[in-house]
Amino acid sequence: MTIQVGDKIPNVTLSVMTEEGVQDISTDAIFSGKKVVMFALPGAFTPTCSASHLPGYVVRGDEIKAKGVDTIACLSVNDAFVMDAWGRAQNAEDNILMLADGSAALTRALGLELDLTDKNFGVRSQRYALIAEDGVVSQLNIDPAGLSSSDADTILGLL
Repeated sequence: MTIQVGDKIPNVTLSVMTEEGVQDISTDAIFSGKKVVMFALPGAFTPTCSASHLPGYVVRGDEIKAKGVDTIACLSVNDAFVMDAWGRAQNAEDNILMLADGSAALTRALGLELDLTDKNFGVRSQRYALIAEDGVVSQLNIDPAGLSSSDADTILGLL
């Protein structure tokens, strides 16, 4: 079942790259007591994700944070090494927390998985963005195809 507005983000362990290497981080640590914009996408270094989705948040990051957002997070079913390399390649490291959901634990817990096994990509995340306040979803925009409602401009307008 897909998470809905009013639902709490489940507590799941994700990974991030730090100066000390790969570190675990819980969703409770990310969301508790904070206003968070998290957007997710099918894969790092993929066409729409690299050309539009992540770059929009890089460009609009300061404006989003000026609306009272504590954290902007990018989630993908990739490992922390890939997410770190992609974040650096996209100049995202200063404004965006690059979250690795390598086993799709959070993606599945949110009910937002995208099974691309028939294309040899495995289980990925659907493209979406959410706004959460103290771990409770206040806005959820899922893009069934393309990038139309989870982009940075749309989310900025909702803040």
